[in-house]
Amino acid sequence: MALMTTTAAGTRTTGLPEVVDASKVAPKDARDLSRLFFRQLASLEEGTAEHSYARNTLIEMNMSLVRYAAGRFRSRGPEEMEDIVQVGMIGLIKAIDRFELSREAEFTSFAIPYIVGEIKRFFRDTTWAVHVPRRLQEARVQLARATEELRGRLDRDPTVKELSELMSLPEDEVREARLASNGYNSSSLDATLSGSEDGEAVLRDFIGTEDTALELVEDFHALAPLIAGLEERDRRIIHMRFVEELTQAEIGERLGVSQMHVSRLLSRCLARLREGMLTTD
Repeated sequence: MALMTTTAAGTRTTGLPEVVDASKVAPKDARDLSRLFFRQLASLEEGTAEHSYARNTLIEMNMSLVRYAAGRFRSRGPEEMEDIVQVGMIGLIKAIDRFELSREAEFTSFAIPYIVGEIKRFFRDTTWAVHVPRRLQEARVQLARATEELRGRLDRDPTVKELSELMSLPEDEVREARLASNGYNSSSLDATLSGSEDGEAVLRDFIGTEDTALELVEDFHALAPLIAGLEERDRRIIHMRFVEELTQAEIGERLGVSQMHVSRLLSRCLARLREGMLTTD
């Protein structure tokens, strides 16, 4: 039947079927109806009531795709599952807004990668900052629960031994789980540290050391075109000596010349490169 909508201009017919509860439409029916709604959506002006109805109905009819995609991640527990479904809905909406019937592809095939991609992006942005083995990820959750329980009982932070007994894990594994927990979140190097005298100290001021090897980057950058300007045999000698790390005798054997001759050639090449570097500076 045609849907009757009321607008500023009065009541008119959109030509789309009325769907009372789009979220309960069977997947097979949703596929057929989606084609009709996408065809009509393309001809409707964005911002109108008709356009909103078509778009919202498409979203509700295809919610089963989100539940299907989210099912791949059911091992993460019911609490996190609610967030996964919400994030998956964002992927579905993006797919609806970008789908075109001219693609000659089923909407389901087009939408699933969008939904799964949005979920994976959510995990990437909100979970472990570094790779941690799954057993330690699971131990971290168990550790957090055990710590909270013992802290409530003892009114203090529990010891490793107490956590080990409650978790039924060796003390070494409890320590490992504690260490792995540090990989769950990362801190910005620009994060301001509380308690500093001037109140402006940041994390980067207290970690890391100066890498003197960075000074070589500029030298290598200047050296590259000089090496490229050498004759092929000279470049080959430089490569054998400093990349393959061959001795002068081994280089002589490859080139069919004496070690002394290799020494003279190498000295000449290095002198030319040194002169070029000094000129560049």
